[in-house]
Amino acid sequence: MRERASRISCPACRNDTYMKREPRYEGFKKVGETLSCVDCGHVFEDEESAPAAMNPALSVFSDDDRSKQVRVFDDGEQARICRYCEHYVLNPFTQRCDLHNRETEATDTCEDFDRKEESDKASE
Repeated sequence: MRERASRISCPACRNDTYMKREPRYEGFKKVGETLSCVDCGHVFEDEESAPAAMNPALSVFSDDDRSKQVRVFDDGEQARICRYCEHYVLNPFTQRCDLHNRETEATDTCEDFDRKEESDKASE
């Protein structure tokens, strides 16, 4: 038995495509499946009568189509966000800057940044 998304080479339309599986019912009882070509609708008697596609991987995009990796932060800039600051206070209701006495977000940046000690990072 083939996997659920079976790649086939349809003899009717001559396309490398997929096999469509539809349940057949008699009343409310399932009695089998109808196997057909997704492109042209050609019906196969069983799975063995549908020739498997030579190229099993359907690939729409190649590696050339992928975008380059985006770097949002420079190495030093990422380390200066409030989450890593000594004055950043986190509790269940709000995030605050203890130095400026205001609400802040973990990803905010500040000129008065003081890095937390390593022992504080381990306890997060």
